[in-house]
Amino acid sequence: MGVHRFHWEFHVSESFAFAPPPVVSLAIEGSSQRFPVRRIFCVGRNYAAHAREMGADPSREPPFYFNKSNLHLVPSGTTLPYPTETQNFHHEVELVVAIGKPAFRIDTSEAASVIWGYGVGLDMTRRDLQDAAKQARRPWGTSKDFEGAAVVSPLVPVAQTGVLTQGAITLSVNGQLRQSGDLADQIWNVDEVIANLSRLYHLQPGDLIMTGTPEGVGPVVVGDVLEGQIAGLGEVKLTLSAAV
Repeated sequence: MGVHRFHWEFHVSESFAFAPPPVVSLAIEGSSQRFPVRRIFCVGRNYAAHAREMGADPSREPPFYFNKSNLHLVPSGTTLPYPTETQNFHHEVELVVAIGKPAFRIDTSEAASVIWGYGVGLDMTRRDLQDAAKQARRPWGTSKDFEGAAVVSPLVPVAQTGVLTQGAITLSVNGQLRQSGDLADQIWNVDEVIANLSRLYHLQPGDLIMTGTPEGVGPVVVGDVLEGQIAGLGEVKLTLSAAV
């Protein structure tokens, strides 16, 4: 396995102009320990039917990525104020892969060995801002990366689940099914995503990968309750409250 480690030195005596941000972490199912979150990578249009509903041709696209700040991560069960500057706020349910070992330029055959565990996530999107950015050929940042943009369930260690290659993935809003698919429907499977991403970044323990969403994405409004589920992993839940 190709591995490269970066090293930073921190000194307890260092003085900061203001308090540095806290460590961002997620609960671990069945454990008092927590999983520290380093970076969040997201795979775009990784289910063919969803790619088509977004106006893309999945047969012609290699995997591509965008990022969310770990500071914008919130846990399952959060009540999130409807975000600012949007009138078209969308849900996207996703398998989240947690990385537990350094990985750089690894092969697909090695990818499973760096998986620490899995979770269920919501990639929340200000779709109107994304559409405007696409039309102007500008980055998607403000549509995908904002407070509460990533919602993730407690993580389940891979030792408890085994390597996941298939399983139902669904999302309901107020009890009504909106999204339904299977992990086996991914265009680029998890091993391929990890191997490809490891050529662009030095993956490190604590990195999360949100692996794309099945078809059926759509708008949500104040008062809606979202429940995303993946077979064997439990669920992620989000309630939308009034904007602040």
